[in-house]
Parts: sequence; C-alpha cells; structure tokens
Amino acid sequence: MKIVSRNEELLRDALSRIPQTSSSTSLSSCNKLIRFEDISAAAFKIQCGVQKTPCMYSRLSKQYGMDIYLKKEFLQYTGSVKERGVLYLLTSLPQDQQRKGVIVASDSNFSMAVAYHASELRIPVFVIMSTSTSPARVKMCREYGAMVISYGTTAKDSQTHARRLAQENGYLYLEEEDSAVYLSGLGTVGLEVYEQVPKLDAVIFPAGGHCGLLAGSAAALKHLNPHISVIGVESESFPVLQQSLKAGHPIEDQACSNHHFYGDVSGLCFGSNSLQLTGKLVDKVVAVREEDILVSMLRLLEYERATVDAEGAIGLAALVAGKLPELKGKRVAVVICSGNLDLHLLQQCIARALTLDNRVCRFSLVLSDCPGDISKLLEILAREEARVLDIKQERTFVTSELFTVEVTCTVETRDKIHTAQLRNALLERYPTAAWTER
Repeated sequence: MKIVSRNEELLRDALSRIPQTSSSTSLSSCNKLIRFEDISAAAFKIQCGVQKTPCMYSRLSKQYGMDIYLKKEFLQYTGSVKERGVLYLLTSLPQDQQRKGVIVASDSNFSMAVAYHASELRIPVFVIMSTSTSPARVKMCREYGAMVISYGTTAKDSQTHARRLAQENGYLYLEEEDSAVYLSGLGTVGLEVYEQVPKLDAVIFPAGGHCGLLAGSAAALKHLNPHISVIGVESESFPVLQQSLKAGHPIEDQACSNHHFYGDVSGLCFGSNSLQLTGKLVDKVVAVREEDILVSMLRLLEYERATVDAEGAIGLAALVAGKLPELKGKRVAVVICSGNLDLHLLQQCIARALTLDNRVCRFSLVLSDCPGDISKLLEILAREEARVLDIKQERTFVTSELFTVEVTCTVETRDKIHTAQLRNALLERYPTAAWTER
C-alpha cells in the first residue's frame, strides 16, 4: 500500500541533491531524495537482521514529572542503533561489490556494526584501526568476524591506508555519511517509536556531529504525525549542530574532541542532507553539560539497569538538566541509542556522577590525637547514616598545634538533602570542618 502525505513535499523541499563525487568507493554516491517510502522499505528489509527494541515506560517518569518511554537501542547486538543504517546499506550493495568486500577505518559504533553485519551477510570485511585503539575494541571487532589490521598512530593514518587498500583491491570504502540509504535505515527508529507508544507528544534524540538518526527519524515521525515534537540534544562542549544550523552549512573548522567519553557525540561527520532535514523537520536542538550527561548515565544505571555511554545518555540528560520544561505532563520518548562504554571509563564516570549528584562527599577536620576522638567522629557518621568509603589520618605534616591529627573522610549519602543534614551535624560538633567542593 502506498502512503501519500502532504509531508512528502516537506521532505522534498528539505533535501537538495548533492554533487556526486567521482570515487566509486564512497557512500555519498548513493545520495538521492529520502522519502517516507524509503524508510518503510528499509524497515521491511532489515526486520530480520536487527532487533525491534522495546520502548518501555520508565520509573524516572515520576521524578521528572512526565511520562517517559525509553527506546532501548543499546540492546542491538553491537550495542548501537547504527546497525539499522549499516544493514540496509550493505543489503543494498550490488552483488559484485558484496563479493569483493568492504573496508572501514575507525573504532566507532559504525565500524563495529559494519564488521558484524558484513560478516553475517558473508561479505568480506576489513577494519583498519590505529595502534592506539583499545585492545577490547580490537578483540570485539575480530569476534564479529572482521579482518582487523592495526595501522598508524592516528585515525587519519588508518583512513589513508584503508583508502589505498580499497583502490588497490576493489573494496568499497565505507565511512559514516548521510546517504539516503543510510538515513532511511536509521529512520526506522522513528517508525518503531510511533508504533510502540500511542499519543506521543515528543521524541528526544542524540544529535551533535552524527545527526543521521535525528534527521532520518524526524522524516518518519513528521510524515506520520506533524504534531509530534522532534528534539535533538548535543553537548555544550561541541555545539556542532546548532552552529551549523545557524551558519546554514556544516561547520568545517569546528574543533572536536577525540576523547573516548564523547564518542560519536563529537566529531564532524554529517553532511548537507542531514543538516537540511534537521533544519526543516526538527523542532528544537538543545545543548547539555558534561555533568548532566554523567548524572543521566547514573540514572539509567540505577533505575533501568542500563549501562550506556555518553551518546546513549545525552537524550535523557536534557530532562535531567531541566532543558525542556515545556514537556512537563507530556508523553515523551527518549532514544537510548548506544551502550558501548569502555570498561576503563565506566568506573570513572560512575564515581564522578555520584559526586555530582551529591551522593559522595569529602571533608577534613583536625582532632586532638587522643584515644576515642576518631571513635566519636565515626559515631556521628553512623548516627547520620552516612557510609564511610575512606578515612585517612595525617600527623606529620599537620600545620595546626602539636599533638593533633588531620582526618580526611570520604562518605556516601542518599541525596543532596542527606548531605546537607550530615554537614550541619558535623559543623555543630566541629566548626572548623572543611568540605571539599566538587
């Protein structure tokens, strides 16, 4: 059945044709007009290859005063929504190119998705990674079935080597661009959210440098119901999308971070297709602080048992930070799109988030070095129901009077109110107690 809507004119106006490059190893050669029918076709074609992830009511709803539904795309096999676009892209390749193979050059979610789905489709797949890539990512990519080659010390070295191998061997060099095929695959998220949550008022997506998910899903949602608000969220540290929308073209000289914490949130990879779709169909783009992202990761871990990365948590961070007060009392879906957080970052992120959330605090005070004084301090902490995480004593380098000891305590509390109560109780007994500011 062909679905016709006046929104198709909006989509046609939003997308202009991009001059195609002469390279046969570029994804951009697939650029064409994206239509709702393209997204529907993608949904049909990939339905057996990717998970139809749940969109579940969250216990966080009461805390933030709205009905929150979490679209759990981090449950995909490789932990990322990128599988949708990648699978549709690979199945759309000509058979002769599928026989020759594909090659990618990064350790991103996109590359992991290519490694897995190309292997499942029996397409030869090569992944070039720099020598600085974490061993865990290299191992995972090999387990997906890709031939992984370590080359160069930077991502640029790996990309140059991959392009050379593609040219010499006839592989298709893939990088994350905004072709209509890739955007259509990502846009299937919008279809599923609309189908799973009736009477939606708004849907929140991650944005930033990779806004293909936002653009493709907006095309689907606005076609189905123009009254649904589509909102993008990016980091204040890298407001790439907002600056590009203001300038009217992708920002070329935006300084982007390579810090693994941000992953696909930073970086400049989207093109004119995604930007024009976003400018035409997305209702609002907001920016959040790094602190808000960390607290959002903590909320998802505690309330949803979901371990996600910055890209996965950034949508909820807009609600945590109170950036969208107009959604109070509304029915809102938040896309949790990625759960690929490196283990060495997990502990750091959670520890920092607990501090930001006023759940872990530290204070110092000076006691007389007499038997029983430390016990009295511990009694106060026990009475106030604070959990002692660490306690240190310093006698040698104390600058106060002789025969005193400086005690530094790190304790865990329930919340901000509990922390304030503990602080008041300690100051009443130890007026010189000093608190370490976060």
